Amino acid sequence: MAFATKNSPERDDAHAHSDPDPHPDDAHQDDAHAHLPDTVTQAVKILVVGAFGVGKTTLIGSVSEIRPLRTEERMTQASVGVDDLRGLGAKSETTVAMDFGRITLSPSLVLYLFGAPGQRRFWELWKGLVTGAIGLLVLVDTRRIEDSFEVLDQWERYSLPYVVAVNRFPDSAQYEDGEIREALDLPASVPVVTCEATDPRASQRALEALVRHAIEQHRHAAREALV
Repeated sequence: MAFATKNSPERDDAHAHSDPDPHPDDAHQDDAHAHLPDTVTQAVKILVVGAFGVGKTTLIGSVSEIRPLRTEERMTQASVGVDDLRGLGAKSETTVAMDFGRITLSPSLVLYLFGAPGQRRFWELWKGLVTGAIGLLVLVDTRRIEDSFEVLDQWERYSLPYVVAVNRFPDSAQYEDGEIREALDLPASVPVVTCEATDPRASQRALEALVRHAIEQHRHAAREALV
Protein backbone atom coordinates (compact mmCIF):
# COMPACT_ATOMS: atom_id res chain seq x y z
CA MET A 1 0.00 0.00 0.00
CA ALA A 2 1.33 3.44 -0.87
CA PHE A 3 0.56 5.14 2.44
CA ALA A 4 1.69 4.40 6.00
CA THR A 5 -0.69 2.49 8.27
CA LYS A 6 -1.85 3.72 11.64
CA ASN A 7 0.43 1.32 13.48
CA SER A 8 3.45 1.55 11.18
CA PRO A 9 6.83 3.01 12.22
CA GLU A 10 6.32 5.83 9.70
CA ARG A 11 3.57 7.34 11.82
CA ASP A 12 4.54 10.76 13.18
CA ASP A 13 2.74 11.02 16.54
CA ALA A 14 3.71 14.67 16.91
CA HIS A 15 1.92 15.49 13.66
CA ALA A 16 -1.68 16.65 14.26
CA HIS A 17 -3.79 19.15 12.34
CA SER A 18 -7.36 20.54 11.53
CA ASP A 19 -9.59 21.77 8.64
CA PRO A 20 -11.16 23.59 5.60
CA ASP A 21 -10.78 24.18 1.88
CA PRO A 22 -12.53 26.11 -0.89
CA HIS A 23 -16.14 27.11 -0.27
CA PRO A 24 -18.83 25.71 -2.56
CA ASP A 25 -21.46 27.88 -4.16
CA ASP A 26 -24.08 28.80 -1.53
CA ALA A 27 -26.62 30.06 -4.06
CA HIS A 28 -29.05 27.22 -3.29
CA GLN A 29 -29.08 28.10 0.41
CA ASP A 30 -31.70 30.85 0.63
CA ASP A 31 -34.19 32.05 3.21
CA ALA A 32 -36.94 29.88 1.74
CA HIS A 33 -35.33 26.88 3.45
CA ALA A 34 -34.74 28.57 6.80
CA HIS A 35 -37.87 27.19 8.49
CA LEU A 36 -38.38 23.51 9.22
CA PRO A 37 -41.39 21.70 7.72
CA ASP A 38 -44.22 21.00 10.17
CA THR A 39 -43.75 17.29 9.54
CA VAL A 40 -40.33 17.17 11.27
CA THR A 41 -40.60 15.22 14.51
CA GLN A 42 -36.95 14.37 15.20
CA ALA A 43 -33.79 16.49 15.19
CA VAL A 44 -30.40 14.79 15.34
CA LYS A 45 -26.95 16.25 16.01
CA ILE A 46 -24.08 15.00 13.85
CA LEU A 47 -20.39 15.94 14.11
CA VAL A 48 -18.30 16.17 10.94
CA VAL A 49 -14.70 15.66 11.99
CA GLY A 50 -11.27 14.93 10.58
CA ALA A 51 -7.78 16.31 10.13
CA PHE A 52 -6.76 19.69 8.74
CA GLY A 53 -7.93 20.31 5.17
CA VAL A 54 -9.89 17.08 4.63
CA GLY A 55 -13.03 18.93 3.49
CA LYS A 56 -15.28 19.31 6.54
CA THR A 57 -16.23 22.91 5.80
CA THR A 58 -16.79 22.05 2.13
CA LEU A 59 -19.03 19.05 2.91
CA ILE A 60 -21.26 20.98 5.30
CA GLY A 61 -21.45 23.87 2.86
CA SER A 62 -22.38 21.64 -0.06
CA VAL A 63 -25.14 19.71 1.68
CA SER A 64 -26.67 22.33 3.99
CA GLU A 65 -30.15 23.59 3.05
CA ILE A 66 -29.52 26.80 5.01
CA ARG A 67 -26.62 29.18 4.59
CA PRO A 68 -23.90 27.52 6.68
CA LEU A 69 -22.30 29.22 9.63
CA ARG A 70 -18.52 29.31 9.30
CA THR A 71 -15.94 30.47 11.83
CA GLU A 72 -12.89 30.75 9.62
CA GLU A 73 -9.88 33.00 10.03
CA ARG A 74 -7.09 33.76 7.59
CA MET A 75 -3.98 31.70 8.24
CA THR A 76 -0.99 33.77 9.36
CA GLN A 77 2.72 33.30 9.89
CA ALA A 78 1.90 31.87 13.32
CA SER A 79 0.63 28.70 11.63
CA VAL A 80 3.84 28.11 9.66
CA GLY A 81 5.34 24.80 10.76
CA VAL A 82 2.13 23.95 12.64
CA ASP A 83 -0.53 23.51 9.95
CA ASP A 84 0.70 21.23 7.17
CA LEU A 85 -0.40 22.55 3.76
CA ARG A 86 0.92 19.65 1.69
CA GLY A 87 -1.50 18.95 -1.15
CA LEU A 88 -3.83 21.78 -0.16
CA GLY A 89 -2.97 24.21 -2.93
CA ALA A 90 -3.72 27.85 -2.13
CA LYS A 91 -5.60 27.16 1.12
CA SER A 92 -5.52 30.36 3.18
CA GLU A 93 -8.23 29.98 5.88
CA THR A 94 -8.87 27.57 8.75
CA THR A 95 -11.84 26.86 11.04
CA VAL A 96 -11.24 28.19 14.54
CA ALA A 97 -14.45 27.19 16.34
CA MET A 98 -16.96 25.21 14.27
CA ASP A 99 -19.02 25.00 11.10
CA PHE A 100 -22.79 24.59 11.27
CA GLY A 101 -25.39 23.49 8.74
CA ARG A 102 -28.68 21.64 8.44
CA ILE A 103 -30.17 19.03 6.16
CA THR A 104 -33.65 17.47 6.19
CA LEU A 105 -33.21 13.78 5.38
CA SER A 106 -36.89 12.87 5.38
CA PRO A 107 -40.21 14.60 6.11
CA SER A 108 -39.76 13.68 9.78
CA LEU A 109 -35.98 13.79 10.31
CA VAL A 110 -33.55 16.72 10.27
CA LEU A 111 -29.81 16.64 10.87
CA TYR A 112 -27.91 19.48 12.51
CA LEU A 113 -24.31 19.34 11.32
CA PHE A 114 -21.43 20.60 13.44
CA GLY A 115 -17.95 20.69 11.91
CA ALA A 116 -15.10 20.46 14.43
CA PRO A 117 -11.62 21.90 13.82
CA GLY A 118 -8.98 19.17 13.77
CA GLN A 119 -5.78 20.87 14.95
CA ARG A 120 -4.47 19.86 18.35
CA ARG A 121 -4.81 23.42 19.65
CA PHE A 122 -8.60 23.20 19.18
CA TRP A 123 -9.15 19.78 20.76
CA GLU A 124 -10.56 21.28 23.97
CA LEU A 125 -13.50 22.55 21.90
CA TRP A 126 -14.51 18.98 21.11
CA LYS A 127 -15.74 18.35 24.66
CA GLY A 128 -18.50 20.90 24.18
CA LEU A 129 -19.34 19.95 20.60
CA VAL A 130 -19.74 16.26 21.36
CA THR A 131 -22.57 16.80 23.86
CA GLY A 132 -25.84 15.48 22.43
CA ALA A 133 -24.32 14.09 19.22
CA ILE A 134 -25.43 10.65 18.03
CA GLY A 135 -22.39 9.99 15.85
CA LEU A 136 -19.35 11.17 13.93
CA LEU A 137 -18.69 11.41 10.21
CA VAL A 138 -14.89 11.14 10.03
CA LEU A 139 -13.53 12.57 6.77
CA VAL A 140 -10.22 11.21 5.49
CA ASP A 141 -7.88 12.38 2.72
CA THR A 142 -5.86 9.43 1.40
CA ARG A 143 -3.17 11.77 0.07
CA ARG A 144 -2.29 12.55 3.69
CA ILE A 145 -3.85 9.63 5.55
CA GLU A 146 -1.25 9.77 8.33
CA ASP A 147 -2.79 13.08 9.40
CA SER A 148 -5.92 11.18 10.42
CA PHE A 149 -4.25 8.76 12.85
CA GLU A 150 -4.05 10.90 15.96
CA VAL A 151 -7.30 12.73 15.27
CA LEU A 152 -9.12 9.39 14.98
CA ASP A 153 -7.49 8.18 18.20
CA GLN A 154 -8.79 11.23 20.03
CA TRP A 155 -12.36 10.92 18.75
CA GLU A 156 -12.53 7.21 19.60
CA ARG A 157 -12.21 8.20 23.26
CA TYR A 158 -15.74 9.61 23.14
CA SER A 159 -17.22 6.17 22.31
CA LEU A 160 -19.66 7.51 19.71
CA PRO A 161 -20.68 5.54 16.61
CA TYR A 162 -18.73 6.72 13.60
CA VAL A 163 -18.37 6.19 9.87
CA VAL A 164 -15.17 6.87 7.93
CA ALA A 165 -15.85 8.81 4.72
CA VAL A 166 -12.98 8.93 2.22
CA ASN A 167 -13.13 12.31 0.50
CA ARG A 168 -12.12 11.93 -3.15
CA PHE A 169 -9.91 14.73 -4.44
CA PRO A 170 -9.02 15.03 -8.16
CA ASP A 171 -5.47 13.79 -7.52
CA SER A 172 -6.36 11.12 -4.94
CA ALA A 173 -5.17 7.58 -5.57
CA GLN A 174 -7.88 4.91 -5.49
CA TYR A 175 -7.81 2.37 -2.64
CA GLU A 176 -10.02 -0.53 -1.69
CA ASP A 177 -12.08 -0.24 1.49
CA GLY A 178 -10.00 -3.02 3.01
CA GLU A 179 -6.81 -1.03 2.45
CA ILE A 180 -8.33 2.04 4.10
CA ARG A 181 -9.53 -0.09 7.01
CA GLU A 182 -6.09 -1.64 7.45
CA ALA A 183 -4.28 1.70 7.22
CA LEU A 184 -6.51 3.26 9.89
CA ASP A 185 -6.69 0.07 12.01
CA LEU A 186 -10.48 0.25 12.03
CA PRO A 187 -12.74 -2.22 13.84
CA ALA A 188 -14.71 -4.47 11.50
CA SER A 189 -17.94 -2.84 12.70
CA VAL A 190 -16.99 0.63 11.41
CA PRO A 191 -18.37 1.35 7.92
CA VAL A 192 -16.11 2.90 5.27
CA VAL A 193 -17.76 4.96 2.52
CA THR A 194 -16.51 7.28 -0.21
CA CYS A 195 -17.74 10.73 -1.12
CA GLU A 196 -16.82 13.99 -2.78
CA ALA A 197 -17.36 16.82 -0.31
CA THR A 198 -18.25 19.19 -3.17
CA ASP A 199 -21.09 16.91 -4.30
CA PRO A 200 -24.29 17.41 -2.24
CA ARG A 201 -25.72 14.01 -3.14
CA ALA A 202 -22.53 12.14 -2.30
CA SER A 203 -22.24 14.06 0.97
CA GLN A 204 -25.85 13.24 1.84
CA ARG A 205 -25.27 9.53 1.17
CA ALA A 206 -22.34 9.58 3.60
CA LEU A 207 -24.52 11.22 6.26
CA GLU A 208 -27.29 8.69 5.64
CA ALA A 209 -24.77 5.87 6.16
CA LEU A 210 -23.81 7.39 9.50
CA VAL A 211 -27.45 7.69 10.63
CA ARG A 212 -28.11 4.04 9.76
CA HIS A 213 -24.97 2.94 11.58
CA ALA A 214 -25.77 5.03 14.66
CA ILE A 215 -29.28 3.58 14.83
CA GLU A 216 -27.90 0.03 14.55
CA GLN A 217 -25.33 0.70 17.28
CA HIS A 218 -27.89 2.19 19.65
CA ARG A 219 -30.26 -0.73 19.07
CA HIS A 220 -27.43 -3.18 19.70
CA ALA A 221 -26.53 -1.40 22.95
CA ALA A 222 -30.17 -1.52 24.04
CA ARG A 223 -30.36 -5.27 23.40
CA GLU A 224 -27.12 -5.82 25.31
CA ALA A 225 -28.50 -3.89 28.27
CA LEU A 226 -31.45 -6.32 28.45
CA VAL A 227 -29.25 -9.42 28.60
